[in-house]
Amino acid sequence: MQADGETTPARLRAGGAVLSLIAGPLCVPILRAHFDGPLRLPDLRERIGGAAQTTLRGQVGNLRGVGALERKVIPGMPYTVENELTDCGREILDVAERVDAWLSQAPQGSIALGSEEAKGAIRALVAGWSSTVLRALAARPLSLTELSGVIDGISYPALERRLSAMRAVRQIEVLSNRPGKAKPYAVTEWTRRAMGPLLAAARCECRHLGEAAEPVGRIDLEAALLLAVPLASLPPNSDGSCLLAVSEPADPTDELAGQTPPRHLAGVRVEVDSGRVTCAPGLEAGLGICASGTAGAWTKAFVEGSLDGLQVGKSECDLAHPLIEGIHSALKPA
Repeated sequence: MQADGETTPARLRAGGAVLSLIAGPLCVPILRAHFDGPLRLPDLRERIGGAAQTTLRGQVGNLRGVGALERKVIPGMPYTVENELTDCGREILDVAERVDAWLSQAPQGSIALGSEEAKGAIRALVAGWSSTVLRALAARPLSLTELSGVIDGISYPALERRLSAMRAVRQIEVLSNRPGKAKPYAVTEWTRRAMGPLLAAARCECRHLGEAAEPVGRIDLEAALLLAVPLASLPPNSDGSCLLAVSEPADPTDELAGQTPPRHLAGVRVEVDSGRVTCAPGLEAGLGICASGTAGAWTKAFVEGSLDGLQVGKSECDLAHPLIEGIHSALKPA
């Protein structure tokens, strides 16, 4: 899961590791080949064809290293070595289906998973996510100079290259109709829909990669909310305002856990006007919280459409259920 130094930052945020793995041309074919049962390396090579034996052996080793395949030794003379698909491998295939569906919706036309174009699009997405470029642009359109001022740890030329890569694959666009010389960048709807595969990949990492996985943090979830909430399609007679909050997980060692109000770490203000949904970062005092939960609970809501783990408040506008259902519907594979 080594990333390209030109387009991908060294530290991958939650979801980036599995997406980077899927970007490789052999990952998904190898896992799919094992779906019906264990395979020896010669049988695998016959199934997928085209790959040199050394390359194939190395990729199988990588997949074993992350727990997607498990090595099985069959006793005998001589003994036989097979590789078997694990629960981790099956979940990576589920994420790959989401990535495939997302690639099929590309503005420039459907992109085939496993192609060089797909590899470039996935790596650009991972780079934008891990560098927090997407978090910054999720809040509002920003120029290159403005982005450089709010993102630490990336040089101006490196940031410019990253934006060029994302623009080339239509993940961001330049708002040329804005006044002034410095034209701001904005995320495209296609990038907003990438939150489905990204969060599914993050959940896969959390379940199967153990301590090697980056947890879904406040910045990740806030970015996901900012990007995904405007995708929700609500009835045209829907109106109102509310807050969606990300809360801190309860401490299981605290005897009062669950009896004290959760501490909200981040959130977004949602405005619904005649069914049109917009949102902005921040928890505004005086406005009722429509729904709150940990990053894990929100990830489950996005990926599965489940409200389990979320605390849904009652309000006059009652926006929580239609909003979450609308986000899940927009992000699920077609």
